[in-house]
Amino acid sequence: MSPALRKAGGQRPRLVAVSNRVVHPRGAARGGGLAVALLDALRERGGLWFGWSGQISDQPDSRPAVAEAGPIRLATLDLSQAEHDAYYNGFANRCLWPLFHLRLDLAAFDPQHYDGYMRVNRRLAGALWPLLQDEDQVWIHDYHLLPFAEALREQRARQQIGFFLHIPFPVPEMLTALPHYRELMRSLFSYDLLGFQTEDDVQRFRDCAVREFGAQLRGDSVTAFGRRLVAKAFPIGIDAREFAQLATSPAARLEFQRVRDPRPGRTVIVGVDRLDYTKGIPERFQAMERLLERYPDTHGQVELLQIAPTSRGEVPEYMAIREQLERIAGHINGLYAQLDWAPIRYINRPLGRRQLAGIYRASRIGLVTPLRDGMNLVAKEYVAAQDPADPGVLVLSRFAGAAQQMRAALIVSPYDATAVADALQTARYMPLEERRNRHAELMQGLLRNDAGAWRESFLDALQRCSAPGEESPASPRAQAA
Repeated sequence: MSPALRKAGGQRPRLVAVSNRVVHPRGAARGGGLAVALLDALRERGGLWFGWSGQISDQPDSRPAVAEAGPIRLATLDLSQAEHDAYYNGFANRCLWPLFHLRLDLAAFDPQHYDGYMRVNRRLAGALWPLLQDEDQVWIHDYHLLPFAEALREQRARQQIGFFLHIPFPVPEMLTALPHYRELMRSLFSYDLLGFQTEDDVQRFRDCAVREFGAQLRGDSVTAFGRRLVAKAFPIGIDAREFAQLATSPAARLEFQRVRDPRPGRTVIVGVDRLDYTKGIPERFQAMERLLERYPDTHGQVELLQIAPTSRGEVPEYMAIREQLERIAGHINGLYAQLDWAPIRYINRPLGRRQLAGIYRASRIGLVTPLRDGMNLVAKEYVAAQDPADPGVLVLSRFAGAAQQMRAALIVSPYDATAVADALQTARYMPLEERRNRHAELMQGLLRNDAGAWRESFLDALQRCSAPGEESPASPRAQAA
């Protein structure tokens, strides 16, 4: 079926989602925001989810393992240890991740890691290619797979291919520090649509394309390397109604009862993050110490419940942040703890979505203070989990993409411990009417810009892009040759 017929109301094309990891629907309760959003899209439309299996093999098969889960087809490949070390632990998470989060000081530039990253992308694309149908919409996700479309185009793929970057796009000065930035930017022009979390990310991409490659701009279109693509912002959302229902489920109510302290004046502040140096957890602990210093009435009354499951534990920078947090938490608890109370409760393991929903609902304050974040769905889940009659207060970093949508939160700089402490004290004593008004405004935004709106707006925009047959389907690399 031609794109014109699809636009005229014909049958929707099959969705093919590609991400670093594939999560089985049974494991979605512990999956991240991307897993939940993709599963929802695939359940609704049917289709294929392709990516790494999460398994390391001495002799990985060149053909993907395929499984059926209702309307969803799952296709996965194992990686070798060398591939995983170079592609995932190496270039993706020791180079791209810190660089895109403006931590050039932590970025490791290793040519072998880059070569491994490109090889894995080509191997994955080669394994997906035989599974594609002519009219598929292909939706690639995140920084692990930047050159994936270029590898598909080299297989002569003519499908519409879109890419969504879940993390921030860096400023041009930061990106150009990467030795291979030209090749990576060129590879992005094999996509028909680039999606970003915020308008600021779109502008940074456009600035880089113009400044470094002489790109031409027209509306949302960016033309360079002989290819035209569309670059737009599609802020990711959650299924707010579903999460609100989850917060009143039996499992969530059990967690609520465990966390909510009925004694007058007791306040639980919750933080939920992967253990990552971009999340601002050390700065959050320091803000908690500043709160205790400035406001003696918090002693014995206020507790920070920080849930930070380990991620990327093989990367040295992540080992260091874990040790740092344990040291800071021990220092603060040693100074302020009482026999029946400690100011910081630190949990270093993952919890399921139902448990988290109950914990959010029981917590009077949600503290979401990343140093830099593409969006941050914890902020949205915290709001969705609240009791509208007696809601908690969200304290949110201005450097999270979510801050551009959630203006009714208390917006802070995570680098200013005093400002964060003052915001926490304001949240403690905020009148009920103000809490209700802020929550109502935030919830309206979540319902208006939910996960369904996100995926449909992206896929509709991809469908409106020029069919690959209307322009050369070759990759920019092939055209340059």
